[in-house]
Amino acid sequence: MNATGIAVLSADPEVSASRAQFDELRAREYGRLDRQGHVYLDYTGGGLYADSQLREHRSLLENGVFGNPHSSSPTSLASTALVESARRRVLEYFNASPEEYAVVFTQNASAALKLVGEAYPFAGGRLVLTYDNHNSVNGLREFARRGGADVRYLPITPPELRVDDALVAGELERPRRGRHNLFAFPAQSNFSGVQHPPAWIERAHEHGWDVIVDAASFVPTNRLDLGVSHPDFVALSFYKMFGYPTGIGCLLARHDALARLRRPWFAGGTVWGVSVSSNFHVLLDGCEAFEDGTVDYLGIPAIEIGLRHLSSIGIDAIHDHVMDLAGTLLERLSALRHDNGAPLVEIYGPRDCEGRGATIALNLLDPDGVPVDERIVERTAYQRRISLRTGCLCNPGGFEGAWGVGRDRYEVFRPRGWQLVKAIFGGKPFFAGLTLQDYIDKLRLRNGGAVRVSLGIASNLHDVEAFIDYVATFLNRFPDDADLRPRLRC
Repeated sequence: MNATGIAVLSADPEVSASRAQFDELRAREYGRLDRQGHVYLDYTGGGLYADSQLREHRSLLENGVFGNPHSSSPTSLASTALVESARRRVLEYFNASPEEYAVVFTQNASAALKLVGEAYPFAGGRLVLTYDNHNSVNGLREFARRGGADVRYLPITPPELRVDDALVAGELERPRRGRHNLFAFPAQSNFSGVQHPPAWIERAHEHGWDVIVDAASFVPTNRLDLGVSHPDFVALSFYKMFGYPTGIGCLLARHDALARLRRPWFAGGTVWGVSVSSNFHVLLDGCEAFEDGTVDYLGIPAIEIGLRHLSSIGIDAIHDHVMDLAGTLLERLSALRHDNGAPLVEIYGPRDCEGRGATIALNLLDPDGVPVDERIVERTAYQRRISLRTGCLCNPGGFEGAWGVGRDRYEVFRPRGWQLVKAIFGGKPFFAGLTLQDYIDKLRLRNGGAVRVSLGIASNLHDVEAFIDYVATFLNRFPDDADLRPRLRC
């Protein structure tokens, strides 16, 4: 039994065996967590690397000599071979045919999304996005608007925070004929953990849309099979999958979709030919036209090492493991109640494991049902060496959908208009004395965001128990307790 009085052992022998297997993996590859007393619950923010990944990558660098790949020298060719090997391994891992897909190495998922946004032929077309998108996807709308495209958001519906399938179908039936139309959504919400239907991809294609999928939160613990689903573009970051390296992501793009992009500039490494006097340039074909400058040729080999690490465990085994823990966590959080019978925890999104991942957004409530300021949760969790995430989690649509915040709320900032809102978020002193708390109060928000916990490859039952025990310390307490008063920050 743990501190909440709930049994922690599974009666299912297969589940018990799986937990034991992952406990052994944690001790072997992620032992620093327990040696340093960490409870890591921010895998959606960043994955953790295994000790063996570092050893293998270091050995590679210690025993090789590698030069800039934009040459034909022995050291350059050695680097090129490693980069192309990693490119092939990425395609293999996602079951993407090299005849259909190209791998463009980028800095991260955000850079992959920007590549598409700045080069997509939006003129006169449409961009449709779900409310439930990371800000790096939301940023596509700025390119679309500059290109004269119509931009439309599809709302999410509480309490599950899903998008109505009929609404998606209706919107996809209205492309602008003779123009390019782009549909953008996350495979898994980085806010609520909701997993959106891959069937949307084929439905969009049937009506002539291109599809871009943000897979950054999905691929660390789920199988992405591009031999089954065929989005035109997929953006992801490798550090979210296996922790290291942290500065590399990729754009997986269908060759025909990549050929439709029109880059607004060129750089070293992207051109077949260029002239200053004659003012012309010719881009290289395929992925090389989009990899600006020199790729991280020493870091990219670590991607292949990381993918081998995940494959040695099995992505399906990882998925089953984290969803076992997520189910336990959801059940126990829902069971916590104050003495007056009021729930301690409000969960945003699905309350069970159906159609979701192991990312859970929540708030703690006092006995009167008032949310505990998430900044207090962040501060007190830190004191227990619990790593989690708070705020709107770079997903304002998820935040606004969960809290029921519509455009009307923002009218409070007029007539100063959106300049004031931008000033707040940009941290500029446009309006002297305005704090984050002022912003929360003006929008009549219950608080400034949610608490997000997310599970990953090295998570175990101890992490779940530690978080439940921590959350239980808020039972029957009110924010006027001295140690629960927020220390407001701008």
